[in-house]
Amino acid sequence: MRSTLFQTKKALILGVDIGSHAVKAVLLSQHNQHYKVEAFAIEPMLKGTMVDREIQDIEAVADALLNIRKKIDKSIKYAAAAVSGSLVISKVIFMDASLTDAELARQIELEADSLIPYPLNEVSLDFERLEINETDPSKVNVLLSAARTESVQARVTALESAGFTAKVIDVESSALSRAAELCLDQLPEDAAEKVVAVLDIGATMTLLSIVEGDKNLYTRDIAFGGEQYSRSIMHYYNKTYEEAEQAKILADLPPSYSFEVLAPFQTMLLQQIRRAIQMYLTTSGKEQVDYLLVSGGTSLLDGIDKLISDELAIQAVVANPFRHMESAATVNRQQLTEKAPCLMIATGLALRSFTSWHQ
Repeated sequence: MRSTLFQTKKALILGVDIGSHAVKAVLLSQHNQHYKVEAFAIEPMLKGTMVDREIQDIEAVADALLNIRKKIDKSIKYAAAAVSGSLVISKVIFMDASLTDAELARQIELEADSLIPYPLNEVSLDFERLEINETDPSKVNVLLSAARTESVQARVTALESAGFTAKVIDVESSALSRAAELCLDQLPEDAAEKVVAVLDIGATMTLLSIVEGDKNLYTRDIAFGGEQYSRSIMHYYNKTYEEAEQAKILADLPPSYSFEVLAPFQTMLLQQIRRAIQMYLTTSGKEQVDYLLVSGGTSLLDGIDKLISDELAIQAVVANPFRHMESAATVNRQQLTEKAPCLMIATGLALRSFTSWHQ
């Protein structure tokens, strides 16, 4: 079954990132090739609403989305969400360059059995035409994505329950890479020609995307996140999970926490990053990753970019996709800047307002 993704755009699309602990939303407009932040919102969810990137409680997600709807322009009808996890497949295939999009769709459906290692009645497929193949100009590179229909439908249902129309169900790694393009000017001038790792460190999962210019070279999900830091705080200081989260945010911890909790977490984080990058280098044949953008809730830990730069010898910065954007008068600019690293995937989804999608 093919997702309904491309058609002529008539309205802005709200980017909705449904995370483990919160729903994050961004609305962008475009004026003379410049983007403007029209609205953003972050709504917390009860623990357990999302587990391993799968929605466990659609009603709870819908409630968070309803709260978001109250904070944005009521005329916004369309939304984009994303899927991720082990049952999402993205691969580049080679097709005849002379085929139209409609012909590509028919050809992909005919060949889907050999392209996707799951029963076709359980997955939703979509594709994106990329560049002409360098080694064979008669072929075009096509990005094929497949996800469990159940995962796609859960997001569609949650959005519809809050009064939105799901125009796009994207892939998280694609959204993250799209937002990363807005952050390249935080890096040295040659970043657009270099290999850049984008690391979105969430509560329970970390998403690694390797990009080069506008190309997404590699993606990997890592079962590691900021929740392990919270659990260490719970263990050492006899706190509930909610108390640990609050203490982490407010830095309300005893002086000894630096070596009892923070340092061990930093060591584990560095190990995970080093291992993931080494795996990419081994499989790709590349010699090195040149720069690193870090985002997600854990990127708000003070000094995390310097830690990564010093320990891994890769220049790292905390991502801010809004650095050069204007914002609407109703947007709290200070809060937007503070939360910017947490809004990367939502921003990448909001950018779908300005690109085509399949119908």
